[in-house]
This record gives sequence, C-alpha cells and structure tokens, in this order.
Amino acid sequence: MNETQTIFSTANSVLNQMPFPMMIVNHEGIVAAWNRQAEKTFGYSADEVLGKFTPFIEAEKSGLHKDGWTKLLRSPEPFHFDKMAFIAKNKEAIFSSALAKAFTIENERYVFFHFEMTDEIQKDPSPYQELISLKSGLESSFMMLTMDQEGLINFANNNFLKRSKWTPKRIIGKTFWQMFPQTDNGTADANNIWTSLKNGKTWKGEVEKMSKDGLSYWVDLTAIPIFVTCKNPSYFILLENDITEKKLLQNRLEKIAYIDQETGLMNRYRLEQIVTDMIQEKNHFTFVYLSIDKFYSLKEIYDEQTEIVLLQEFTNRMKIYFQDSTMARVGIDEFVVLTPLGEWFIQGFLAYLKQHPIYVNNRAIPLSISGGITKYPEDQSSYSHLVKASHAAISKVRSDGGGNIISLTKADHKALSTKAIIEKRLLIALDKKNLKVLYQPQLNLETGKITGVEALVRWEDEEIGIVTPDVLIPIAEETGLINDIGAFMLEQACLQAVAWHKKGLDLKVSINSSVREFRDKNMVQHIRKVLEKTNCPAKLLQIEITEKFALEAEAETSIIQQMKQLETDGIVFVLDDFGTGYASFRFMQLLPLAEIKIDQTFISTLQYQKKAQKLIQGMIQFGKSINMRVLAEGVETAEQLELLTSFGCDAAQGYHISHPITPKEVEKLLK
Repeated sequence: MNETQTIFSTANSVLNQMPFPMMIVNHEGIVAAWNRQAEKTFGYSADEVLGKFTPFIEAEKSGLHKDGWTKLLRSPEPFHFDKMAFIAKNKEAIFSSALAKAFTIENERYVFFHFEMTDEIQKDPSPYQELISLKSGLESSFMMLTMDQEGLINFANNNFLKRSKWTPKRIIGKTFWQMFPQTDNGTADANNIWTSLKNGKTWKGEVEKMSKDGLSYWVDLTAIPIFVTCKNPSYFILLENDITEKKLLQNRLEKIAYIDQETGLMNRYRLEQIVTDMIQEKNHFTFVYLSIDKFYSLKEIYDEQTEIVLLQEFTNRMKIYFQDSTMARVGIDEFVVLTPLGEWFIQGFLAYLKQHPIYVNNRAIPLSISGGITKYPEDQSSYSHLVKASHAAISKVRSDGGGNIISLTKADHKALSTKAIIEKRLLIALDKKNLKVLYQPQLNLETGKITGVEALVRWEDEEIGIVTPDVLIPIAEETGLINDIGAFMLEQACLQAVAWHKKGLDLKVSINSSVREFRDKNMVQHIRKVLEKTNCPAKLLQIEITEKFALEAEAETSIIQQMKQLETDGIVFVLDDFGTGYASFRFMQLLPLAEIKIDQTFISTLQYQKKAQKLIQGMIQFGKSINMRVLAEGVETAEQLELLTSFGCDAAQGYHISHPITPKEVEKLLK
C-alpha cells in the first residue's frame, strides 16, 4: 500500500463515523472515498463507486460543468452548492446542498464533498460545514492535527509535517502519544490532554514535543473536542503554534546569570562553554568532578542556613587549595575544577579538608567527598564524555564506601567509549533490523520432550563485533531503545512460532519484557496487532517478567490491567529470576502469573550444597501449591537435571540441554 492509499484508508474509517453523506474524488472525478451514510442515501455501495467516475451527478443541474470544476479544483476556498441533482441507484432524482473543498495529497488535487439533505437543512445548518470553513482558515496559520476517539492521528497538515519532520506514512494511524518525549513530564502532558478531550473539555498550554529525528520543540497547543452528535466527542483537533524560539530565548535569559548565587562560582552552563572552547583550542586540562557524600542526610540534620554556610566554606577551601584553577558548581552538591595540576595533588584535597574542617556555630560538620579525575584529551574528547566518565568514577568510589578521588582505568574509559559507540550503532541496527534471534530450548521433565523455547536477542555489528545481551540490554534500557528491541523480538518470536506451528511443532515461545514497555498504555493493542499480523495464536506466546518488574507493576494498576487482558487472550506470564531478592507474596497474588523460573544462581550449587537443594525443593513445592508451573534455568550438568526431576520440577533450561540455537537447529534437535 502506497502513502496515498494509506491516507485514504484512514480517511474512509474517519468518514464512516460521520452522520452525513460524504465522498472524496480526484481531479478527474474518480471516487477515492465514499462513506456509509452515502451508501444509505444514494443506494450505491463503496465497491460500486470506488475507483470509478461519478455518473450519479448531473453536471448541468449542479453547476459542475467543465469551467466550474476547474475553478473548484484551483480554488483554496470551499464552495457551497445550494442545490445539486443526483440520480440514485433506483433512478430517482435526489436534490441536495453540498459543501466542496479542494485539497492536495502527493501533488494531486482532490475534492471533498459533504452533502446536506433537505431535512437536515431545515433542522439546523450542518456543524460540519462550519468546521470545514474554519479548518481551511486554521490550516494556513497553525500546525494542525486531527485524531479519532482512540487517539489515533487521521490528519496532519503541511505546517505540522514540515516542523515535526514526520511524513504522512509515519504519522497517520499512529497514536498521538508518540509525539511527546518519553519523560515523566512528556507522559503527564499527553495524559492530561487526553483526559480533558475525553471529558469533552478543551485543553490549552505549552508542551514539549518530539520531531521524527528525536529533537525537541515547544508548541502552544490548543486541543479541541468536536461534537458531531450531542453525546460524546466524535474526534479531536489539535492546533499548535511553534514557540521554540520563545522558549530558547527564555532559557537564554535564565542562563545569563552564569554565577551561582550561593557560592559565587560559575554555573554548569558557563562551564560547558569554557570546556568546549578549551577543547576547540586543543588545550590540555584535567577535569575534576567532586560530590559531597550523603548531602541530603546533612540537609535533614541541619537547617537551611547551615547548608548555605557549608557550601560557601567548602567553596572557600577549594579556592585556596586549587589556586589558578577554574571552578564551577554544577549541582546542589556537585562541583567541577578545571586544573593543570597532577593526580597526586588533586587527591591531596581530601587530606586538606581533614586538616581544615568546616565549622558552623562552633560545630565541626563531618564531610566526605567522592570524586573523579578525567584528563583531556588522554581519557575523553568532549564535555559530555568528560561528565559521563566522572559520574562513572564517582559511582565506582561510592560502591566502595565513598570518600575518595580516583581516575578510571584505561579499561574503564575504553568501556565508556565502547558504550557510546554501541548506543550509536544500536540505532542503525534497529533501523536496518540487524539484530538476530536465537532460541534456547526448554525441556519438559515429565515427558522428556522439548515443549518451549526462550527467544534471546543477539547482535553482531560489523564495526564493534559481538555485543552480548548483558551489555546490550542495560544500554538499551538506559537509552530508551528497549521498547524498540522488545517490539522487534515480539514480532520475530510470533513469526517463528507460526512457522513451527505450520510444521506441526507447537512450541511455546517466551520473550522477555520490561516494565518500561508495559507503561505504554497501548501495549495490549500493540501485542494484539502483532499476533493478528503474524496469525500467531496467543497460546503460543509467553512473556517473561523479572521480580523487579513485578514489584514495580504491583503499584501501577494500569500495568496489572494490561497483563490481565493479555492473560484473557491466552498469553502466559512467567516470573523470571525467581528468588533473587524482590520476591513478594503480594504481587504473586495480584499479577496473572502462571509459571515461575528459578534463577540459575541457585542451580549452580545444586549438586554441592544441601541448603541449595532444600531451597529449590521449597520453591518447587511453593509453586505447585499455588498451581504454578516451575522451570529451572541455568542447568549445566546431568546431576542437576536428575535432582530437579526428582524434586518434581516441571521443566528445565540450560547449556546441558542446549545452548541458544537457530530455528533450524531447534528443528534438528526435535527430530
């Protein structure tokens, strides 16, 4: 289906909701859209008129002679015909007033007709006529969208497409939520707008939106519910005015005060400018990031004035110790020093603080500092990478108890650089569908047969080589690309399940899902669409969630509801990594879980430790007591498999049974 066909397919679904006869014809008079009300009024079905000329219009009686038609096609204004003559399918003449408006799609002119029957005119002028006239005026002034009762976009004008860089193919039929950034504020804005519209109320305000290339822009948005009938809104109009420049100016004005008021140091905006200039001039320097440990605990103990004095005194000690260096306050409890000084001297700052403690009201304030030392250009090559390396160093220090200033190793810096490359290459891999899926078989311990597989993502990039899941998944979660990977895995798993089903192999396929994916209110619709698109029976799909996912889902009603809807469809939910620290009897009661998966950390010591055996026996008995299937993962030896079988475990997965393999290798294993 090409772009024009996609647009008219969407247009037909919208027009079918309208209580008036409507049609769209191209410049030659061939019908491109014909709604249900037109079928009822004129007697012609859509199949009889779509793609054909409009012989039911008597041109000489309607004013649509050749010159009139040409004028209509060229005019930017809507035309109103007081009385048009039609020949219905039963050969009877029908007279109707009509509103006609020409528009352009893919460089081709079309005309939209809205017919007003005599009884309609006598009752009340058509509200849709006013909307068409209003719409033509608004389009030239605003970015404009319309969407249906489900929040799916069915129209976007050229102003919107130009600013957002979306194409009709990518935006028509998609949810309006995708235009907002995946942040708490972005989600809240979209939800607030939708709630107002569904309640029949207009919403107005300034919101941040995302263009197709991922860049944000700001709009002054007015969202209007349109009532074609008196009951519920029939559809919605969004009018947007670009205020990005205004917002940027506002931000610039806020950043003019480059000086932090409490400490007198420059702020992070000015620091970034200076560092960027130094990098452009190829100056060598050391980037020292200092953070006060447990600062929020200090804030709770002392009053606000003590907090301010503490920050000021800490600043004074930095100025004394790091003379002739550039300093900035970049956060509530975070500071940066740009200095040519060596690492041993920088680390000596901690000893200096102990020798010169900070007193407030004659009381010494205990102070612990964690810091990171990063050199330019030896370690990192941009401001953002210097900051990321510093955060990584501080995290490393605090994992060891804090109170130290360190440099990352060459291996650490290499890992950070690799991570940055992975983030960039992952976008390309997703776009080109370069990810691969392998399947690890699951053995039914009662029958000794393979009855299921777990779908696992694998990625081998032409530039960076093999990226293992333990590296890929955390980066994908951090960057927000986990949803894209999840969508890819879902479709591939469904396609493969269907392929096996056609060969007589009814293997259940498990995929892993994140709580981030289920926070999307359209997750159920997305999964159902993929199942429908691939013709995959829901009973063949299993979704694995972690205990952390379950713990977070317990507090979010919308996630629980979505899971229950999918369970009703026949999809099975599996609790992965069972026993790793987040277990809660409450979420096992609330969530529609059918299977638990004992984590491999328990299985690895199974044959050596009696305690591990008793733990696993307890887990299996617990699962069975609440009618849940129990699967053990990470099975690597025959001894482990025998013990699990004797304990009554239902299924097992691990290298002893099979490594993750290709679909063809799965089929060979089954034979």
